[in-house]
Amino acid sequence: MFTHYSALIASMVLVAGADRVMDDQELQMIGNLVQRLPVFQNYDINELPADARRCGTILQEEDGLQKALAAIAAALPDRLRETAYVVACDVAAANGVVAETEARVLELLRQRLRLGRLVSAAIERAARARHITLEQA
Repeated sequence: MFTHYSALIASMVLVAGADRVMDDQELQMIGNLVQRLPVFQNYDINELPADARRCGTILQEEDGLQKALAAIAAALPDRLRETAYVVACDVAAANGVVAETEARVLELLRQRLRLGRLVSAAIERAARARHITLEQA
């Protein structure tokens, strides 16, 4: 259902939409990550809106979150599972506050991707460190 690219996009969309509001900072973060990360170097950026919509369509279905998580996990080889969690955490941290709903989606994603607690904690801490502002420090 997903390619490895669209699965990575979906992991970001899931987190950004967890609180039912995709704010400008989250959308900008998704675009920035797609444009600058090596994993996306052969990705056609023009496909981003369609890939995001595809995820949104799945989420509208009955048990949509579980279906989307399963599709993400099925599309990603083991070597890209940490990457999916990294980009999801970066999107969650983009606006400076990780909402409870975003944290819950991250937890579900982490479980579905079978990431260990230490790896997940390191990724989460790195995301917080990357996105902290002087006002928050």
